[in-house]
Amino acid sequence: MSPAAFADGAAPAYAGATADRDLLDADPLIAARAAFFVHDRHTAPRGPRTDQGLPSATERDELTCLLQAEYGPRRPTPCDRADAVGREDAAVAVLRRACRMALPLPAESLLAHVPCGPRLTAVLTEMWPETVHWHGPRHAQTLLRAALTKTPGAPSTALLLDLATSSRLLPLTAAEAAALAADAHDRAVRHAAWRYLHAVPGGARHLPAPTQAADVYERLLLSPPRPHMDHADAGTGLTVAQGMLLGALETPGQGLSGGLSVLLGGLGDRLARTDGIDAVVTVVTAGLTELERDPAPVYRRGPGHWVLRLPVDSREPLQQTDMHRHRAALTWWTVRMFAAMPRPLDVLHVRYADDGSMALADAAARLGARLVFTATPDPHRQLADRYALAAPPEASQGLRDDLHRVFLADRLVDRADTVVGIPARGGNRELVRHFPALARLNDGSGPAVPPEGIAAYRPAADEGDRRRALLARLFAGGDAPDALDPGDRRLPLLLTVGRLHPLKQQDVLVEAWLAAGLHTSTTLAVIGGGPGEGNASESRVRRRMEELLDPHPEARTRIALLPALPNDSVRRLQRALADPEHALRAWYVCPSLKEEFGIAVLEAMEAGLPAVGPRLGGVGHYLRDGVNGLLWDTSGPDRMAHGLRRIMNVPEARRRRFARAGSTLVKEKYSVAGMAEALAAQYAAPARRPRSLAP
Repeated sequence: MSPAAFADGAAPAYAGATADRDLLDADPLIAARAAFFVHDRHTAPRGPRTDQGLPSATERDELTCLLQAEYGPRRPTPCDRADAVGREDAAVAVLRRACRMALPLPAESLLAHVPCGPRLTAVLTEMWPETVHWHGPRHAQTLLRAALTKTPGAPSTALLLDLATSSRLLPLTAAEAAALAADAHDRAVRHAAWRYLHAVPGGARHLPAPTQAADVYERLLLSPPRPHMDHADAGTGLTVAQGMLLGALETPGQGLSGGLSVLLGGLGDRLARTDGIDAVVTVVTAGLTELERDPAPVYRRGPGHWVLRLPVDSREPLQQTDMHRHRAALTWWTVRMFAAMPRPLDVLHVRYADDGSMALADAAARLGARLVFTATPDPHRQLADRYALAAPPEASQGLRDDLHRVFLADRLVDRADTVVGIPARGGNRELVRHFPALARLNDGSGPAVPPEGIAAYRPAADEGDRRRALLARLFAGGDAPDALDPGDRRLPLLLTVGRLHPLKQQDVLVEAWLAAGLHTSTTLAVIGGGPGEGNASESRVRRRMEELLDPHPEARTRIALLPALPNDSVRRLQRALADPEHALRAWYVCPSLKEEFGIAVLEAMEAGLPAVGPRLGGVGHYLRDGVNGLLWDTSGPDRMAHGLRRIMNVPEARRRRFARAGSTLVKEKYSVAGMAEALAAQYAAPARRPRSLAP
C-alpha cells in the first residue's frame, strides 16, 4: 500500500474525499498526508491546490515546518521558523519520504546516518531489508564489517549488529563477535553481540556460560528457555498470537494496564474456543523484577490460551516512549520463542502504533506468519490541535514523538496482510481521512471493522453476599480516603474506573466535580492505579487530586479513591450499584479525553448503569446521546462541570431508561463471542502478498 502503488496515475478512492476541503484546511496533517498519498509522485498535482495541499509555511509554526519537510511540496516555500527543522529532522524527513515511496537507498546512504537517534534508527531499520535485497547482501555485509571494525564497542555497534542479525548477514566471525562482547562496556552492545552469536554457525560455543551472567536477563539470553505448550499435535486450526507489550494482562487498572488487558484476556479465552483456531498466545513482557520472581517463559491462562512472557532488560515497566530501546531484542525473543514451539505461528495481531508493534511485525515476517494490524487515528486525531501555533517550547519533543508514531502506523499498514479498524461513528470515514492508502481496500470502502465486545459476566455461587460486601466496603466510612460515609448512600453516586493517567483525566473530573459544587449533593468513587505510590503517571494524578481536595475538606467524606480492583470485582460492584434492591442512584462517568472504544464503558452499560462517555473517539459508536446514555465534552474542567450539571438534571425515570437501553444493546450486540468469530474470519483470509522480501 505504499505511495509507489499509485505511480500508474490511478488515484485511489480517497481522491474524491479531497472535496472535504474544510477538513483538509482545518487539519494540516490531514492535508499533508492527503496530498502525499493520493496524488501521483511523478506528475503535476491534479485539481486546484496550493503548495500540494500543505498549509502556508508563513504561519511559522513548528508543525507546519516539520510536515513540509516530511511530506512536501517538492519545491518547498521557505519556512520562517529557521530553528524548527534541524539536521536530524531533515534527515528523518528525507528517509521517511523514501521509505513511504518504497525507494531502496544504497547501504552507504543509510549507514552514513549511524550513529543516530531513535527516530532515525526506526526509519533506517525499516529501509534496511529492501536495501539489502536490491543492492546485494555481499555489499551490505562488507560495509557493515568496515563500520564494525573501525570503532568496535562504540554505542552504534549494537545497531550495526542488529542490522546484520535482521538480514542474516555475517560481517564478523564468531571469534570476533565474542571478543567484542567480552570487551564491551556498553550492556546493549554486549547483548547485541550475544544475539548475533546465536545466529552465527558455531557461535553458541563462543558464548559465556550462563553462570557468568550478571543477572537473570543475561542468563536467559545466554541460554534461552524453550516454552512448553501442550497443544502441539492437536487439531489443524490456526495458532494466533496477540500482542500486549505495555502493562500486565492480569492487573487491569494498574500502571499501563487498562481496557486492553480486559479485552485481550477475554478475547484470547474466547478465540481459543472458536472454530478454526487451535491455540491463542497473548504476548506480554517481563522485566528484571518479574523475571527474578518467576523466569518461566509461558503460562496457561485457560483452555487453549497461553501467555508468553518476553524478557526485557529493564528494571522498570516498559513505557511506550522507551520501547525503541528494546525493539531489536523483542524481535529476537519473539522469533526465538515461537520458533521453539512445536507448531508454527500462523497469525500475529498488533494494535498499537509504536516500536513494540514494529518489533512484533519484524518477528512475524521472519517467522512467516501473517500480520494483522488494528489501525486507529491515534495520535493523528488531535495532533494538530495539540501542537498549534501557540504550543509551548517543551512540546517540541512530544510533537516529534507523535510524528514518529504516525510514521510507524504507516509502516504497519503497509506491511500488514490484513488491516482492520475499530468501530466508530461514521464508519471508516475518519480512519480513511487519516490513512488515505486504506481507501483502496474493499472496493474503496476501507478496512473491515470487526465488532468489539466484552466477555459474559459469570456470577459467583454467593453473588448476593459478595455484592453486599463490596457495597459495605465502599461505604465503610468517610474518614478513610478509599471509602464513603454510609450516611451518604441516599445521594447520587458517580463511578469511574480505569488506570490513573493524564489522558484518563480522573484529576480533571475531580476538579469539575468541585467546580460544579456537586461535592455538596453527590458522591464520587474513583477506582484505578496500583497500590501505594504506583508509577510516575499514577503518582502525578493522585497528587493533583489531593491538591484539588485540600481547599475543600468537606468534600473528602464524599469521595473515595480506591486502587484498582480485579475485573470481576469491578463488574460485581457495578451490578451492586445498579441493583434496584440497593436503592442507589448511580452513574458511570468516563472522563477520558478520548477513548478509541471504551471497554470500561461497555461493561458499566452491560451491568445496568447509565453511562456517560466522551464525545471524542469511538464511544459514540454505541452510546447514543439522550437515547441509551449521555455524551459529554471532556476537553476541560469547565465543560466537564457543565456536563456533570446536565447529568444531575436528568429525571430518575429517564436515568433508568438509559440504563435499560444501554444494557440491552451491549448484551445483544457487543459480546466477545461475536468479536472472536469476526476476527477468526479475518485471520483465516489469504495473505495479501508473498513474504519474499520480509525483513
